[in-house]
Amino acid sequence: MRKIVIAAMVALVTACASSPEQLAEQGDWHQIGYQDGVSGHTQRSFKELASLGSVKQADYDQGYLEGVGEYCNPDFAYQIGLSGQYYEGVCEGTENAQKFRMEWQRGWNEHSNHAN
Repeated sequence: MRKIVIAAMVALVTACASSPEQLAEQGDWHQIGYQDGVSGHTQRSFKELASLGSVKQADYDQGYLEGVGEYCNPDFAYQIGLSGQYYEGVCEGTENAQKFRMEWQRGWNEHSNHAN
């Protein structure tokens, strides 16, 4: 139950957050990176970021690493898979990558079985 509550809170925080365009306008590149990471999205290229405005790459990178650090918690991986969220491989190379991938796959399989 605790896992479900925490996963829901992460989803809620991400959903309530400002758009990347709004954050870029405010110069909050750290938050853009954090949102990308905690959502499990692959890191944006410099070109993608530059299309939003005057990039502070170091701020984006730091936020992204913090977000990925939270996303890659294997305790939440099952719920991420169960919710139908595709895993983009952002946890590869982290300490818990294998456990995360196995738990996500378990949730994804259950999600897929219920979809059919």
